[in-house]
Order: sequence, then C-alpha cells, then structure tokens
Amino acid sequence: MKIESSDQSIADLLNAGYYIIPRFQRPYSWDQENITEFWNDTVRGSSDDYFIGSMVVYKMADRKYGVVDGQQRLTTITILLCVLRNVLKDEGHGDQSKGLHRLIERENINNETEFVLQTESSYPYFQEYIQKAEEPELEAEIHREELNLQAAHSLFRNLVKEMVHAIKNNPKLAEEQVHQRIKRDLTEIRDALLSLKIILIRLDDEDDAYLIFETLNTRGKDLALSDLVKNHFTKLLKVKNKGIDQPKEKWTLLRETIEGSKVGLDSDTFIHHYWLSKYEYVTAKNLFKEFRKVITKTNAARELQAMLNDSEFYRSIHDPDYRKWGKHEFEIEGALRALMLFRVRQQVPYVLSLLRAYEHSVISKKLLERALIDVEKFHFQFTAITSQRSSGGISSMYASLGRRIASCNGSQPAATMIREMREKLRERIPSEAEFFAVFPELIYTNKMSKQRALVKYVLIEFAKQNRTPFPADYDDLTIEHIAPQSAINHVDWTHEIVGQLGNLLLVTAEINCKLKDKDFSAKKRLLKAAGYPLPAEVNNAKEWRPKDIEARTALLAKQAFDLVWKI
Repeated sequence: MKIESSDQSIADLLNAGYYIIPRFQRPYSWDQENITEFWNDTVRGSSDDYFIGSMVVYKMADRKYGVVDGQQRLTTITILLCVLRNVLKDEGHGDQSKGLHRLIERENINNETEFVLQTESSYPYFQEYIQKAEEPELEAEIHREELNLQAAHSLFRNLVKEMVHAIKNNPKLAEEQVHQRIKRDLTEIRDALLSLKIILIRLDDEDDAYLIFETLNTRGKDLALSDLVKNHFTKLLKVKNKGIDQPKEKWTLLRETIEGSKVGLDSDTFIHHYWLSKYEYVTAKNLFKEFRKVITKTNAARELQAMLNDSEFYRSIHDPDYRKWGKHEFEIEGALRALMLFRVRQQVPYVLSLLRAYEHSVISKKLLERALIDVEKFHFQFTAITSQRSSGGISSMYASLGRRIASCNGSQPAATMIREMREKLRERIPSEAEFFAVFPELIYTNKMSKQRALVKYVLIEFAKQNRTPFPADYDDLTIEHIAPQSAINHVDWTHEIVGQLGNLLLVTAEINCKLKDKDFSAKKRLLKAAGYPLPAEVNNAKEWRPKDIEARTALLAKQAFDLVWKI
C-alpha cells in the first residue's frame, strides 16, 4: 500500500485537481449548528494555518481524485465559496468574483469546463443551483440531501449579507469607502477560507483508500455504522452500466424505507438487528469488523438485496400501518401492534426471521401467528405488566433462534424451533405472585392517562377471549368507568381505585355519553337496554364499592394469567 500524506491549504487542494465524491458516500448532512460553528471557528475567528482535519483521496485519473473521507467539509467550503462569488458579483467586484469562480469551475487539460468538486448523489441540484454562476438550466428533485445543501447555502448567504448590510448602514463611511470595505471584508473571508489547513492522505488504489477510511472511522465517531457498511458495499460492488447504478439505488431505497418511518427508525439499528437475525451474535460496537469479514465480493450483491428486502419487513414490525395486511393476517398485525405498544425491542431479530420465513413460504400463516402470539403474551407479562428487566439473556435467546430459523429450509424444522422458543418463554414468565401483585397498578383515569392505550388493549383482549358481542368495531369503543370519575377524592375513592381494570368496561362513544356520571343502578339499566352483556360480577351487584372493584380486578388478574395471556 502506497500512502502519501502532506500538509496542504484549501487553496493548494482546489488548485491541484478535481475531486469526485463517489455515489455511495454519505449524503450531505450538515445542519445549522454545524454551519454556524464552521463559520465562527474557521472563518470569522481563525488565525492563519487553522487546521480542520484530514482528507483521504485516491487517484482516479490525471488530476482527478475520489474523495473517501472529508466530503462534508469540502462540500461546505465549496458552498461558501459559491456564496462569496455571488455576493462579490452583486456588489460590483466582478474581477474578484471571476477569480474565485476558478476554484469552483474551470477548464481541464482538454479545455473542457468541469466543476472542481463533483458530486453524484446530489446531481443536478448541487451543480445547477449552487456551483453554477449562471441561472439553472435543469430542474432537480428535492430530497433530504438537497434540502440540507439549500439550507447551508441560505445560511451562509444570510451571514455574508448581514455583514455587507452592516457596512452599508455605517454612517461614518462614504459611498466609495463602503464599496472598498465590502471588497476588503469579502476577500478577507475568502483568504481565511483558502488558508485553512488539512492533512491530505493520497493513495493510488481505491481499495486501499477505503481501508484507510475504515481505519480512521471505525474507532471514531465521525461515521455511523450505516456509513461504514455503505462504503464497504461501494468497494465491492462496481457499476456495470453507467446509466444504471443499481447498488446506489438499492441503498438509497433501503435508507428511505427505514428512515422514512413515522416511528423514528434508524439504519444503524436496522443493520444490527438484520445481522443478529442471520449471523453470530455481536455487539453493535464490533459489528462492522464482522461485517467486513463475512460480506465479500462473492456475496455482496446478494446481501445488499437481502437487506433491502428485510428493510420492508423491519419497517412493518415497528410500523404495522406501513404494510397492507390481508384480511386473513389480522392476528399477525395485531401481535406486532401489541409488541410496539409494550415498547419492547429484544424480539426484533427473531420476528424479522419469522416474517422473512413466512414471505419465503418456509413457515405457514398459522405457524407465524402462533410464534408471534407467544412473544406477545410473554412480553405482556414480562414487560407490560411486571416491567422486568432483561439481563441480556433474552436478547441472546431471540437472536439465536432467529439465526436458526434463517437457516431452515422447511416448515418442520421451523415448527420445532418455534416450539422450543415457546418453552424458553414459559421458563422466563413472571410468577403468579409477581403478576398478581402489580396487575392492579394498571389504571386509567382522565388525570392518569399514561396507560390508556395499554388498558384498552387489555379490555379488548378480555372481550375477545369471552367473545363479548359489541355493536361496533373494537377500535371505535371507548373506556367507561363503572364508578364515575367524579367520585374521586371522596372517602375511599382514589384514582388508583377508580382507574383499576375492575372498574372499567368497553362501550361505544354514544353510550359513554349517555352514561356520564350516572349512579350504578342507572348505568346498569342503560347498558342492559342497549344490549350490553354485563359481566356477572357487575350484573349481580346491587351497589358498586371499592372492595367490589378490587375483587373484580383480582378476578381479571387470575383470568389474564391463567387463560388470556397464558403461553
């Protein structure tokens, strides 16, 4: 490996050649805080020879270099140069504007005009709307990267314009002095920018450049796991057709699928869960080392396609609305919704493997339902009710069974593993005493509404188990307090009593409105008249007291543990 490193100024760098940011590099992502910090530290507050870090490039052709590390800074510098060029021109300093433009766009050895910095992912927006000195000729689609570029350009322009405005409003300066002061201050910013220092690491071979890049970033925090993985694919997957960059398109689609979710998914966690669902357990910190060993030129294309496919399943796990579920898949959808309601994540690698196996017809719908409902019932007891902490053994258990299902080639072995998982879950469920002790803490009142969604889920599951007929869909039902909330703060009536499950029923919004704060007898008459089958313990009661609520809550706890959520 031949490595050349040298201290260079930005002026030296830009005059030395042309720089191409490859297709798989991280899209431009600097935000307002990054831009403002760059402006304050390196432009307005810097001394000569201010060091801004290293850049890694590899030689592509004569005077052309691929940028492997440092593209965010180089793009930011180019944006500011473009702003300075435009403002110099607007303020009547054409010579300085034209001179600066030569660091943005100039003729190559063949007398062909080229941009000094050439980006692929943001083409044509960056070229047409920022780098060009003339009006844009091409329309560009606006996505997240383009919005970031636009925001950076606008912020730099506002900062420069504010400085110009302050000079123009200085009453002590004559008109010619204003003109010269603007020229002086703008060229000072230009010179400060061009005098910034970097360490340029230059390699002859692209693969060596990526190796250096990974070494620089694996131990640091500059790049996310997804950036390192993306660059690994870049190294392995070359474009076969210049008009169709399938690897880039697949990676972009993968990230959009994951990061476009309304529930705040991130690509790094997806990659980790994907890995755990197929390969040996490894921490997120050490994942890239293993990824680099396992993913090679022979399997990179297949693995990228598999990750893209799994991104759809992964989003559906966390955001069940994303997938159009068939009417026959309501049990699958319901289990996924419940797990998201419980805010649990340890099971994701296992569930990802299950959905993949279902999609590939390795397991049946019935088998998938059974597996997911087992997981749902376990986490209702373990997570939602008793709030027990996992020691890490549960995560390892899920990952291990997920890997084994991923390697299955038939329904019988998969069914055996799903039965094995059921037994493992049974071994870990809380004891009856633990469950009964905290079940009454599941409460809902208007003032204590944090658990409302979980309470409604529980009431619906009881109704399903008891096959209670309702004149409306479950989603349209509301929670009714048998003893009204207006009783709270009277003797023996607290939020903890009135909000208990033993005091709650599901009714339609219309009936809920009619019941309001009526007494117990009046509510019973109205509910019976509306055709609601009252639970026996409510129907047989002549009055409704705190001890009746506690007794019914205990009865529901036993029914929940012994029947409804029994694995």
